Amino acid sequence: MQERKIADGVARIGAQDWNRRLFDSLIPLPDGTSYNAYLVRGSEKTALIDTADPTQSDVLMNQLADVETIDYLVANHAEQDHAGTIPEVLDRFPQAEVIATQKGRGMLVDLLCIPEDRVRAVEDGETLSLGDKTLEFVHTPWVHWPETMCTYLPEDRVLFSCDFFGSHYATTDLYAHDHAVVYEAAKRYYAEIMMPFRPAIRKNLEKVKARDVKLIAPSHGPVHDEPAFILDAYEDWVSETVKNEVVLPYISMHGSTERMVEHIVNALAERGVRVHLFDLAVTDLGKLAIALVDAATIVIGTPTVHVGPHPAVFYAAHLANALRPKLRYASIVGSYGWSSKAIERITELIPNLKVEVLDPVLCRGYPRDADFKALDALANAVADRHARL
Repeated sequence: MQERKIADGVARIGAQDWNRRLFDSLIPLPDGTSYNAYLVRGSEKTALIDTADPTQSDVLMNQLADVETIDYLVANHAEQDHAGTIPEVLDRFPQAEVIATQKGRGMLVDLLCIPEDRVRAVEDGETLSLGDKTLEFVHTPWVHWPETMCTYLPEDRVLFSCDFFGSHYATTDLYAHDHAVVYEAAKRYYAEIMMPFRPAIRKNLEKVKARDVKLIAPSHGPVHDEPAFILDAYEDWVSETVKNEVVLPYISMHGSTERMVEHIVNALAERGVRVHLFDLAVTDLGKLAIALVDAATIVIGTPTVHVGPHPAVFYAAHLANALRPKLRYASIVGSYGWSSKAIERITELIPNLKVEVLDPVLCRGYPRDADFKALDALANAVADRHARL
């Protein structure tokens, strides 16, 4: 990735990671990702904002080869995909001072072994002059770690937001003009790492909106030159509003649970409820996370394995509990051979979901007429609850 100007004296650098397909050995990356860093050249001082993942450090260091000096290295976030190349940058520019929050300072020392005396902690709202440009540090804790901050450049109205408003999306586009593609990538990103911290996100969103922002420059994905696009999306995602939608993750071993799932999907559709169906044997968990952002209800479909839920369902329920979506209702459908405690086990897995549990439907063996009637009753209960929202 070549240096690309986004304002006078302000350039995006970093790397496009086209082929990366998994993040943190956990998160699918269907579109790769980028590690954006930004050079801000003032009349007196130069600052580098964030760096790159260590796997792409050579790309970043090549871009810095002709840079005469860096006075400040701003670490908005201590995670390695943004801060991992800081040690190499400090070797190249021994006069550079690292800027971070107080918690960020400790994390940089612990995670990257950066000498403590090379890092200066800044307060919320503190400013740093580069001459004709000023950096203002805006603390944004729990976006998505406790030490995170954004950096605002008031003269050019640029917000360097790091993970906030980012998207795992490798592209040659400098700006986020393909709204449909960027919206899904940004929503996936929000769902996977931001959603558990919705109350904190809401507070930090207000701090951002209090500033006159023309460009939002995240550290993953393209730059937002239409800030309202991503700000409005976040307003919707962090709100308490849910939609007339059901998320239904399931797995089936011998066809009984699958038959029950087919029936309730059709029953819900007939009642005007939109269903997002995910076969956990093949699904992209990022897609499941996206669907959980807006849905009012989750219905989990599982066969019984050694008295409990299928391991894939166990994992999906644990994931939903960790992500803390704004669901209102939950239920369980499934089957068993001789005995089952799947309902009890799944309920124990989702204590973070403040939901009303609607009557589950569990059948022995293949579902029969009474089971299908119970599924219809569950569909009626879901549709009735949604109509009240």
